[in-house]
Amino acid sequence: MQRLIYLLRHGEIETSVPRRFVGRSDLPLSSSGIRQAQVLGEQFRSMSFARVVTSPLQRAVQTAVLVSGWTVDMMEQNGAFAEIDLGDWEGRTVMEIEHLFPGAYEERGRNLEHYRPCRGESFGDVAARALPALEALLTGREQGPILIVAHAGVNRVLLSRLLQRPVQQLFKIPQDYGAINILQVRAQGVEVLAVNLCKQIPTSEDQ
Repeated sequence: MQRLIYLLRHGEIETSVPRRFVGRSDLPLSSSGIRQAQVLGEQFRSMSFARVVTSPLQRAVQTAVLVSGWTVDMMEQNGAFAEIDLGDWEGRTVMEIEHLFPGAYEERGRNLEHYRPCRGESFGDVAARALPALEALLTGREQGPILIVAHAGVNRVLLSRLLQRPVQQLFKIPQDYGAINILQVRAQGVEVLAVNLCKQIPTSEDQ
């Protein structure tokens, strides 16, 4: 049996200048983000999803509603797909982090898989919760495509594993706001058909 899974990043959120780290802060979509999700919804209009699964953070839930046309009570909110918990780094700029936690930013860059900010998660921690959640969806018996709406950090972790890339190369995997990543589930395994797609959306009829 073949099945497609559409792994999306939520639409744009309001960001500040200079940019701040956003993980578990429960920010809504910006007006541009709402429009992004609406455009995606128009592209997906003819698709009948078997399941819609989303991070519980409102930017992901909003995106899932606008893309799928489902109501919130129809979809599944799964905390395993929530964005990385940045702990004491949340809401801070790189300059603030370097001042408050000398050497920490560089240490994280050297060890993305295992470094945890105080009271936060490492990308290895994200993998430990998100990969089993994805595996459960991959092995499900649903007929039809599945939509997952998550976050840049989570998506990069999942894609790095599926593409067999080291976690240290995580940030080389692009994930724009509203990015579409397409996975095809086959008897012999999972193939990544597209990464960071924002224009054309292949359907099962194209396979």
